Amino acid sequence: MNRRAFLKRAAGFMFTLIGLSGGTFFYSREIEPASLHIQEEPITSIKIPATFHNKKIIQFSDTHLGFNYSVEDLEKLVSLINKRKPDIILFTGDLIDNPKYLQEQEHQPIINVLGSLDAPLGKYWIYGNHDHGGYGTDTILDIMEAADFTLLQNSHVEINSEQDAFILAGIDDLMLGKPDLEAALNQANSELFTILLAHEPDFADEAVKYPVDVQLSGHSHGGQVRLPIIGHLYTPPYAENYVVGKYLIDNRLQLFVNAGIGTTRVPYRLFCKPEIHEYTLKANLS
Repeated sequence: MNRRAFLKRAAGFMFTLIGLSGGTFFYSREIEPASLHIQEEPITSIKIPATFHNKKIIQFSDTHLGFNYSVEDLEKLVSLINKRKPDIILFTGDLIDNPKYLQEQEHQPIINVLGSLDAPLGKYWIYGNHDHGGYGTDTILDIMEAADFTLLQNSHVEINSEQDAFILAGIDDLMLGKPDLEAALNQANSELFTILLAHEPDFADEAVKYPVDVQLSGHSHGGQVRLPIIGHLYTPPYAENYVVGKYLIDNRLQLFVNAGIGTTRVPYRLFCKPEIHEYTLKANLS
């Protein structure tokens, strides 16, 4: 860490300690973590087929079940997503905060809740770093499969609508998995519109070298605690270049970084509401 970054973080923590008292403490602990924001974004490309025009994709990420987020909380989230009537649902990793949680929690309630998500063109997911470790990797796979989610682990699928299609690809987690974008895109038609799921947003600097049009990520939590002027205090590895929101890389790759749902390390959110992304595909109909 360089001197400037150290001073920024030190000052941030000092202001946090001072500010997280009384009403601010209550707000960041109880109010903001439950104040879900729906970020609506159009995705426009000349490569999007006409039959996908106005199709809706919802992305949610980083629920971190077990730390400060319960199955009951997840059930409320699922109900809200279903009310938005998405065509495709994407989960970009970190279902749980610690694999040990799965030793103490009945799996069926999680399966029931996630299984109730409805999307006519499919439900897809990728691993996050918190999902790997111990026996958690296989257990989460079992849970997601039972809930009718399809894992994209260095693989891709074609999403079809009538006579048209686009590519949806996913890579394994950068930190604890074995990501391989070449394998993920193997035999994929490079002329088709392509969306990549990558848990860590900084992977976009590598993805831009490939025929990928859009990357959807999570992992950063948007910084989780953000202060005026200073901004975010901390983001994990591989979420340091791209923290939250929309980026255009090399004037070609669109990157969207989701701020996530749950919390980790500390149970606070400040000036960084949990969010889901609702994307609307926009074809060139002219």
